[in-house]
Amino acid sequence: MFSDDQLLDAEQDVRERLEGLSIDFEAANAVSNIYRAAAAVRRKAEGGVLAPHNLSWGGLTILWVLWIWGEQSTARLAEECDLSKGTLTGMVGTLEAQGLVVRRKLASDRRRVIVELTDDGEQLITDLFPRFNSFEADVLSGLSAAERKELARLLRVVIRNVEALGGD
Repeated sequence: MFSDDQLLDAEQDVRERLEGLSIDFEAANAVSNIYRAAAAVRRKAEGGVLAPHNLSWGGLTILWVLWIWGEQSTARLAEECDLSKGTLTGMVGTLEAQGLVVRRKLASDRRRVIVELTDDGEQLITDLFPRFNSFEADVLSGLSAAERKELARLLRVVIRNVEALGGD
C-alpha cells in the first residue's frame, strides 16, 4: 500500500529523472494515478469481494452487462466489456462451466452466438452486487458526494478524450 508521501515521492522522482525533457508532468501524474487507482481497485475487489465466488473482474463485468442489458451477442458483449473476442470466449467458458451463463447459437444466423445469464447467474449477481457496491463506497469513502460526482464527470472526459484519439 502506498502512502500519500510515497506517491508524491514517486512523482517527484519522475520529474527529476525527466528534467529537461518537454514533458507535461501533470498529465503524466494524472494518467499514472488513473492506472494505479484502477489496478488497486481491481486487485482489492478480486482478492476480497469477488474471490469467494471464484470471479475475476472480467467475470463480474460480463455478469453485470448481462444483468443490466440482458442477453448479448458475443460481439456486443465483448465490446460492452472492453474485451477482445478471444478473451471473452475464455471468460464465458469459465462462467458457463460455473453454471452462471449459457451460450446458444442464434436460430436465424448459426454463426452468431448469444450469451445469457442462467438463473444461478442472475441470483449470484443480484446477491453480490450490493456487497460489491459497498466495496465501491468504501473505495470512495474519503470523498464527498459532490467530489464523487466530479470525479465521475472528469473520468468521463478522459474516456471521451481517449476515444477521440481513434485506433486501438
